[in-house]
Amino acid sequence: MYWYAMKSHDIRHNLATEQYLMNNKKFDEPLVLFYYEGPCIIVGRNQNTLEEINQKYVEEHNITVTRRLSGGGAVYQDLGNLCFSFVVDSDSEEFGDFKSFVQPVVDALHAMGATTAEVSGRNDILVDGKKFSGNAMYSHSGKTFSHGTLMLDVDQDVIAHALNVPEDKMKSKGIKSVRSRVTNLKPYLAPEYQNLTVPEFRDTLLKELFQVKDLKAIADKEVTINDDEKVAIDEIYNNWDWVYGNSPEFTVKKRQHFTAGTIDARLLVEGGKIKNLKFYGDFFGPADATELADKLTGVRYDREHVGAILDSVDTQQYFNGIPTAEVLDLLVD
Repeated sequence: MYWYAMKSHDIRHNLATEQYLMNNKKFDEPLVLFYYEGPCIIVGRNQNTLEEINQKYVEEHNITVTRRLSGGGAVYQDLGNLCFSFVVDSDSEEFGDFKSFVQPVVDALHAMGATTAEVSGRNDILVDGKKFSGNAMYSHSGKTFSHGTLMLDVDQDVIAHALNVPEDKMKSKGIKSVRSRVTNLKPYLAPEYQNLTVPEFRDTLLKELFQVKDLKAIADKEVTINDDEKVAIDEIYNNWDWVYGNSPEFTVKKRQHFTAGTIDARLLVEGGKIKNLKFYGDFFGPADATELADKLTGVRYDREHVGAILDSVDTQQYFNGIPTAEVLDLLVD
């Protein structure tokens, strides 16, 4: 087995590296990857990004949002989480057989004291009945990767805010995430492992997986990436179309009563952009709100781009007595 511990803490770069190694490198043995990153949300291949995230909270807290190639639900990660990924020939494992992929990790965690860790359900790893790891899988060109999370010491308070979207605000054909009761792994490890940093935790897992006492013993199994490969990796993931543009078509209903009247906005969003917008309500204004709706059609459905349009017009002409900032909050929050 080969291994690679990523140096980057940017989820986009790490997922791009995973994809590149899977599609462009040939290995005569399985490959295991480890990576960890700053605050981020990763949505599944078939999900509607905007339906899964609290966009205002995400933007205010500088949380990176990206999409992965594999299916499954949205997950929040920070520097207290360790990701692992196994890359194998597609014919060596049955697609969807998560247990065979993650069992070596579970065995290593048992050796570190988390003896109640177990594979459960479709793609989770639990400890004492609580989820600390979700896993997903993807196959392409004769290769399969199965990657998962290990919540060692994640800030769980952020999860509830960053992934909290009221169900009645949005309807789409995207695959919804199922929220589970989650926990950090740290308290379940043996005392001598509870103060490990994430890189120390990673290295301990590597040694358990390879059954060695020092990583120097497996230095010849470490993968290297040259400068040309780094350039190719950088070009893969960091683009808006992949994260938002691939989202399924969805509809949004936003209604709010203001002192100066009620605005009821109905939006159809496709490819991450406003395809259709209608304003209803008992608001007043000397101009027809349809004009504003037309200006917003074709615009990216996010705070930055919708806000730019609203700032470029006199919204009092459409919604007299209602501040522009509050119209923006209504449309995109």
